[in-house]
Amino acid sequence: MQPTAPHHRLIQDLGLVPHPEGGFYRETYRDAARVRRADGAARSASTAIYYLLCDDAYSAWHRIRADEGWHFYAGGPLDVHVIDGAGRLHTHHLGNPLHDAGTAFQAVVPAGCWFAAERVAGYAGGYSLVGCTVAPGFEFSEFELADAAALAAAHPDHAEVIARLAPRPPKQPPSRPPSRPRQG
Repeated sequence: MQPTAPHHRLIQDLGLVPHPEGGFYRETYRDAARVRRADGAARSASTAIYYLLCDDAYSAWHRIRADEGWHFYAGGPLDVHVIDGAGRLHTHHLGNPLHDAGTAFQAVVPAGCWFAAERVAGYAGGYSLVGCTVAPGFEFSEFELADAAALAAAHPDHAEVIARLAPRPPKQPPSRPPSRPRQG
């Protein structure tokens, strides 16, 4: 019997489901306290998720209207790339600094910045497990996947990393179930 890969166990044990930007997630907390943003929109004060990247999955370029804290939990290191309001590219290296020099346990992506994340190649295990905490709370209605061509045109100095982590087309389910061979 072949042992189950750690990322398969994490998907099962944590109840993770596919995320639209890539990888797997599960919301673990949605604050019952409500806050109003400057634009008058009411929302939870904060939210938290588990987020797992495994194999060749990545978090495609996107932005939200709240600050997002990333917290490293397990697996190999992860790079979170952020294009700030002035168009500068910053890369946060998340991981366990006791094992991987130059990494940090946490990083924060400011509200409104474009960002994407990818696993650092060459680490055993094939996965990175992080948590993401958003305040005020995350709402899918404010989640915006990037148009990679437009983002690269606006930031030509970062075109390579933008193209590498561009949103992938969603996987479409088959229009009908696959045919089954006739039983004789």
